[in-house]
Amino acid sequence: MRFRCGLDFESAVAAADPQEDLLGAGGDLAPGTLLSAYSHGVFPMGLGPGGRGPLGWWFPVERGVLLPGEIHVSRSLRRSLRTFTLTVDRAFGAVTEACADPDREGAWITPEVRRAYGDLHRMGWAHSIEVWRQHELVGGLYGVGIGGFFAGESMFHHVTDASKAAMVGMARVMAQAGQDALVDVQWRTDHLASMGVRTVDRQEYLRRLEVATEGVDPWRRASRDVVSDVG
Repeated sequence: MRFRCGLDFESAVAAADPQEDLLGAGGDLAPGTLLSAYSHGVFPMGLGPGGRGPLGWWFPVERGVLLPGEIHVSRSLRRSLRTFTLTVDRAFGAVTEACADPDREGAWITPEVRRAYGDLHRMGWAHSIEVWRQHELVGGLYGVGIGGFFAGESMFHHVTDASKAAMVGMARVMAQAGQDALVDVQWRTDHLASMGVRTVDRQEYLRRLEVATEGVDPWRRASRDVVSDVG
């Protein structure tokens, strides 16, 4: 399936192959396109080397999700958290730059992707958690928030546990959206599972997504704050 401008994600999701994660290719990264995609359970990632085009639209058969209240914080991570300061939306550009490092294994964030999410950030739809140690940015994550839903896009770390600390900070923010809050991590990995990520099928994901996107947006209140109570 190849989309054109004005992508009809609702129809595409309804007609999705039940065994195929890739929904279609083509289209653009305009703010309206991205927000429509996320609100229908779809996210973009380039199909070429290093995330270059053509642009792919993904709708995983098995989805990795985190319910904020189920975040798992190990004893060793609690100790690490005491050495970090976590903030919200203080350095969105620096976080996306670190996540886009072309030397990272599996790098997929192109300059076009960075610009697109930067636009969403300036519009109030994309957010970051920053992890600092002695005024140095050592980790973080970014993603898209719609109501009580957050789609995590990428994270990075320069010191041990910094990306895990970012996840804890993000979960603390999202917990303020209430019991129906939902965090999408795209695919479950062993690393993410150790933090409490579970797998759900498409039908359950879409049910949870519909409820979550109608919830309270916790990021507007948290914007530029220091994330407290992470230890």
